[in-house]
Amino acid sequence: MAKANKDADPAQKAPKSGGKKGGAKAEAKPSKGDAKAAAKPKREVPPPRLKLHYRDQVIASLQKEFEYSSAMAIPRIAMIKINIGMGEATQNARVLDSAAAELGAIAGQRPVITKARKSIAAFKLREGMPIGVAVTLRGDRMYEFLDRLISIGLPRVRDFRGISSKAFDGRGNYTLGLKEHVIFPEIDYSKVDNMRGMNVTIVTTAKTDPESLSLLKHMGMPFSK
Repeated sequence: MAKANKDADPAQKAPKSGGKKGGAKAEAKPSKGDAKAAAKPKREVPPPRLKLHYRDQVIASLQKEFEYSSAMAIPRIAMIKINIGMGEATQNARVLDSAAAELGAIAGQRPVITKARKSIAAFKLREGMPIGVAVTLRGDRMYEFLDRLISIGLPRVRDFRGISSKAFDGRGNYTLGLKEHVIFPEIDYSKVDNMRGMNVTIVTTAKTDPESLSLLKHMGMPFSK
């Protein structure tokens, strides 16, 4: 066989691609993950039902009723606070774990541990001891929780005849006491070790209680007559 010519013309040699000094760089190929992300459209989550109801109907009803001079003056729900107080936690702190898990399932948000602000000797309570769990809801989670409370939770209360209209604090905020947390569908009754009561505080931007009452009525809160 003939030997290869060592003095062959360099121009006849195939150029190397992707070199540091010259040559075209190879284009980066998209990964499979990027291709799937580009092909799969993002799923748009619709706004909560009560949020749309407030925007489309409640605002106009409140404007007509109170004749506000500015759209910014129309009251709205700012936040919802849910609190479960547990006196037995002073003797057994482990009960807070199950209470936190159940409240998290109800609210859709991780709760925080509440602690005593001062010491009370009669209750063997020291300042800083954990005594309950609480969560504060805003935005879409707030509307979703309120919708479940109105349409599912409250109708499941025994002998329910509506909620009192006298639980306002004078500044447009309303507090509702619930005796059993199992009224929410997120709680499996067969796995509950103890019934827990909870306080639900609806904080509004209303300046007066009558304005807040009208707001909550238009939102669907079932007040007793």
